[in-house]
Amino acid sequence: MKKRQVVVKKSNSNTTSSASMIQRIRYGECQKNHAANIGGYAVDGCREFMASGEEGTTAALVCAACGCHRSFHRREVDEVVYEGSSTSEM
Repeated sequence: MKKRQVVVKKSNSNTTSSASMIQRIRYGECQKNHAANIGGYAVDGCREFMASGEEGTTAALVCAACGCHRSFHRREVDEVVYEGSSTSEM
């Protein structure tokens, strides 16, 4: 079973409106160039970031599949805007 790390950010900057925006962030394939020191280009083929440890630890920033830091993986942001006052259940 694949583990997928999803970071959810809630922001409600406009206090007069009842709309809130949620950003879902996931990390895709690894973009680290392993042959940069010899002037080439080669990636390891890691298709998706899987955290090595629990959220809140330093191991959560290391990919279990390829061993690279999370910042080498392509970041995908999905923004969802919810209207109404029923956002407290998310």
